[in-house]
Amino acid sequence: MNTLGPLNEDNVLERFYAVIPAGGAGSRLWPLSRAAAPKFLHDLTGSGSTLIRATWARLEPLCDGRTMVVTGRAHRRAVCGQLPELREADLVLGPEPKDSAAAVGLAAAVLYHRDPGIIMGSFAADQVIHPVEAFQAAVREAVHTAAQGYIVTIGITPTHPSAGFGYIRAAGALQVPGAPSACAVAQFVEKPDEETAAGYLAEGGYHWNAGMFVAPVQLLLKHLEAPEPALHAGLMEIGAAWGTPARRSVLRRVWPGLPRTAIDYAVAEPAAAAGDVAMIPGNFGWDDVGDFAAIGRLHSAAEAGNLTVLGEGARVYSDNASGIVVSDTKRVIALIGIDDVVVVDTPDALLVTTKAHAQRVKSAVEHLKASGDTDVL
Repeated sequence: MNTLGPLNEDNVLERFYAVIPAGGAGSRLWPLSRAAAPKFLHDLTGSGSTLIRATWARLEPLCDGRTMVVTGRAHRRAVCGQLPELREADLVLGPEPKDSAAAVGLAAAVLYHRDPGIIMGSFAADQVIHPVEAFQAAVREAVHTAAQGYIVTIGITPTHPSAGFGYIRAAGALQVPGAPSACAVAQFVEKPDEETAAGYLAEGGYHWNAGMFVAPVQLLLKHLEAPEPALHAGLMEIGAAWGTPARRSVLRRVWPGLPRTAIDYAVAEPAAAAGDVAMIPGNFGWDDVGDFAAIGRLHSAAEAGNLTVLGEGARVYSDNASGIVVSDTKRVIALIGIDDVVVVDTPDALLVTTKAHAQRVKSAVEHLKASGDTDVL
C-alpha cells in the first residue's frame, strides 16, 4: 500500500531510497582485491575510508537512513562491520553471484512490496566521487525527474576519450520542476574504440555511463518484465516473501535459476528506446577505480611522476622510481630507476607490472583460475 501520498514538491525526496549494489571481485585489482575481499572493502584513496563506507556517507544526507545494501553472503560480516548503521531489514544477501539486473531488480522487488510508490537510486559501492555536494545536487535532480515517470541515469561529463566506458547520448532538454538540467536520452552506446571515443568528445552531447540509475520501483520493474519475464517473475516471488518466514526457502529455490544479465541491457536500453529514460549531467569528479592505473589518477604523487605508497606500515625504499606500491606485508620493497611501476605485495601473491599494462591484470586472474590456483583468488 502506498503510504506516502501523491507525488509533489513537498514529499518527493521522502520517497527516495538508496540502494548500494556491492559485488564483483575487481579482478583488475588482484591480488589486493579478491573474491573474499573485493575492492569496495578497501581504502584505495588513502582517505581512511573504504569505498563502500564513502558511498554510504555521501548518500546518507539524501535518504536519512533509507539505504539498502545488496551483496553476497560471503561479505555479510565485513559489510556489517563497515556499516554498523545498516539495518538487518535493509541488508539483502544473494546466495551466489548474479549480474546487475538480478541485484538491482531484487532491491526494487523488495522495496515495491514495502511501498509501490518508492523511488530508488542504485549507486555502486566501488566508485570514487568528488565533490560530494555536486553529486548530491545531481541525485536530487534525478529524484525529481524520476517522480515525473522516468528512469533517470546520471551521466558523467567526460574528461578524456575513454574506450573503457559505455556512453550515453543526450537529446533535448526536459522541463522538469526541481531538475533544471534534466534532458532526454537518445541512446546508450557500447564501449567504443579510442578513435570513436575521441569523436564523441569532440562532438559533445555524450556522457560516460557510470551505472547510476534513479527510478520509481514500479516503472523499473515494468521495464524489466517485458524483455526478461522469467527474471521479473522470480524476483517478484522473492520480493513478496522477503518479510515473511518463507524468505530463505524461496530465495534458495528461485535465485539459482534466475537469468544473468546486466541492468543496462535488460532495462536501460529498451526503456531509452521507448522514450522513458532521462539523464542528469554529473558535473563532478568520478572514477570507477577499475585498475591500478586508476589508483594512480587518484593520488597526486603518482600523477606527478613520484611514488605513491599505500599500506599501513609499508617498508619501501625508492631511488629515482615512480608509480604505485601497495603493500600488505612487512617485507622491504626496494625500487631503483624504474618508472610507472605497479607493485602489489600480499602474503601469498606478488604482482609487478606497469600502469600502462594495468588492464591486463585480469588475464593473470583468468589464467590462475584456469590452472586451478584458486587459493589466491
